[in-house]
Amino acid sequence: MKFGTKAIHAGVHPDPTTGAIMTPIYQTSTYVQRSPGDHKGFEYSRTHNPTRSQLQDALAALDNGKHGLAFATGMAAIDCIVKLLQPGDEVISTNDLYGGSYRLFTKVYQNYGIKFHFVPMHDMTAVEAAVTERTKLIWVETPTNPLLNVIDIAAASAVAKKAGALLVVDNTFSTPYLQTPLELGADMVMYSLTKYMAGHSDTVMGAVIVNDDELHQRLSFYQNACGGTPGPQDCFLVLRGLKTLHVRMQRHCENGRKVAEFLKAHPKVEKVYWPGFEDHPNHAVAAKQMRDFGGMISFVLKGDRQEDAVATLEKFQLFSLAESLGGVESLSGHPATMTHASIPAEERRKAGLSDSLIRLSVGIEDADDLLEDLQQAIG
Repeated sequence: MKFGTKAIHAGVHPDPTTGAIMTPIYQTSTYVQRSPGDHKGFEYSRTHNPTRSQLQDALAALDNGKHGLAFATGMAAIDCIVKLLQPGDEVISTNDLYGGSYRLFTKVYQNYGIKFHFVPMHDMTAVEAAVTERTKLIWVETPTNPLLNVIDIAAASAVAKKAGALLVVDNTFSTPYLQTPLELGADMVMYSLTKYMAGHSDTVMGAVIVNDDELHQRLSFYQNACGGTPGPQDCFLVLRGLKTLHVRMQRHCENGRKVAEFLKAHPKVEKVYWPGFEDHPNHAVAAKQMRDFGGMISFVLKGDRQEDAVATLEKFQLFSLAESLGGVESLSGHPATMTHASIPAEERRKAGLSDSLIRLSVGIEDADDLLEDLQQAIG
C-alpha cells in the first residue's frame, strides 16, 4: 500500500455500531464490564480508549512499525522514553537539539543520576568517541532543530548496536512521509504530533513508534502508570490531520525549496540552513535517507546582529511570529529567545546557534505570496 493510501485508510475502520466512516470521539472515562474483569478490551481511558487505539495503529502503519503509543505532548513521549533508563546510565545526544528536550535532559533527569553527552552528531566520529560502557541511549534529531544538521541514521544505528544501546530518532521535522527511521535501524521513532502530523496548529500531542514487542510493553507500562495520555478529541484531530499528511508535506517541500532558493540569492542574507542544498553539510546523507528536504529553513542576515533579526521578524505579515511549526500556515521564530531559550547562551553559540538566527516553518500558502512577504520584511 502506497503512503497516501495508508495515510487515509491504515489503522482505522468504520464504527462497528453505526458504520460511521470517521473514527468516533469516544468521550468516556470508563467502560461497563459484564462481570469483574470481563470487558471488551477497555476498562479505563487512561489505559485504553478506542479513538486513541485507532490513532496508535495508524501512526504505526505510517512508520512501517508494529506498535504506536500516543501521549498528551511530545515532551510526555520523550519523558516516557527516558524512564527506560536507570541512575548511572549515559545518553548521547546532538548538541543542537530542541530546547525542550535539552531542558528535560539537563534540568530533570540529570538530577536522577543520568549523564548526558551533547556532541555534533552530524560527525559520527564524535558519537563514537562519546560512547562508554554506560551508554544506554543514543538520541538523534534529524534534521536538527533549528540548524537543520543531518545525522546519518543508519550509521548511528551501527554505533548504537555495537554499544548495546537503544537508538531513538526524533522524526518531527521529517515525518514518515520524508523518512522512516525504523527501516534505517532505529529502535524508537518519536514525534511531536503537534507539528506536521496534526498539521493544523489546533492540538498538542506526542507519539512513539516501535517494532520490538518487549520494548512496547515497557513503554506501555509507563504510558499507563505515569498517565501522560491524550484525550479522545485530540486523538480525533490528529487522525483527521494524518489523512492529508502526504499532500500537505508535498506542498511544504515545494514551498520550502522556493523559499530556500530565494533566501540564498538575497543580497542581505548571510547564510541559509536547508538540507536540500548540495553544499549543505551531509547533503548526501539527506538525499539518501530522505525522500525530500522539508519545509523547515533557518537563516542569518548579513552582519549577524540580533536587532536586525528582531526587526525582520516584526515586519512579517504572513510568517506569523509564534512558537511551534508544521502547521498549514507559515510561522517564524527567534530560537535564541523562544524555542531554545532554555539552553544556556554559551552552549547555544558553541553549537553554532547564533542569537540572530531566524527559523521559518514554511506553510502551504501560495509560494509567491510568501516570497513577497520575505522581500518586504528583509528589505
